[in-house]
Amino acid sequence: MIQLRQVAKSYRSPAGEVAAVKDIDVEVDAGVIVALVGRSGSGKSTLLNLIGGIDRPSAGSVVVAGTALEALSEARLAQWRGKNVGFVFQFFQLLPTLTAAENVMLAMDFAAAVPVAERRPRAMRLLDDVGLSAHADKLPATLSGGEQQRVAIARALANDPPVLLADEPTGNLDSTTAAAVFGLLRAQARAGKTIVVVTHDEAIASLTDRTLRLVDGRLATPGAPATAAAAVPA
Repeated sequence: MIQLRQVAKSYRSPAGEVAAVKDIDVEVDAGVIVALVGRSGSGKSTLLNLIGGIDRPSAGSVVVAGTALEALSEARLAQWRGKNVGFVFQFFQLLPTLTAAENVMLAMDFAAAVPVAERRPRAMRLLDDVGLSAHADKLPATLSGGEQQRVAIARALANDPPVLLADEPTGNLDSTTAAAVFGLLRAQARAGKTIVVVTHDEAIASLTDRTLRLVDGRLATPGAPATAAAAVPA
């Protein structure tokens, strides 16, 4: 599902060129959940953005769901991203003036992959899957942090993408709520989705099928490709 070949990404700064990630070679099969760990500044978020098509590599190839992202125009990349990748963030990134259901539907509006008449019913099904259908018409400010993150997961699933990318999805939650949110991500991996989670929480990382450690932009221990058969029970 994810293939990175000699991927590197550099940025220009006032101090000169900064290499955020270097010589990344890794493969991840469908139906697994992978932890991406490392110190701040190690390149975790940069690598996640490359996999999600938010950023482009300076060198190498990023192939996700059978598509070489570096070969796409900006317009095609945006269209591909809306249909193939769901994003979950530490601080939820819900629009405060939209209800929970409307936040989920908004992702469908952008991708236009779900017929208009089916968007509200699909949003309700997704919110029911994460245990929040009763809160569908509430604004994010009236929900707890854990509830907001569950809405964010439902939104990430709105267009049924094969890949979910989560940047510190439990970092703003207490341990009990974090475990519940991780359980939702694990369930999606069991359903066949490929999930990459950036986390500082070693306890969360230990529950994934595979841990990739970044040190100064390089993979410290690439390890063998993760497969669904190697999944660790929750």
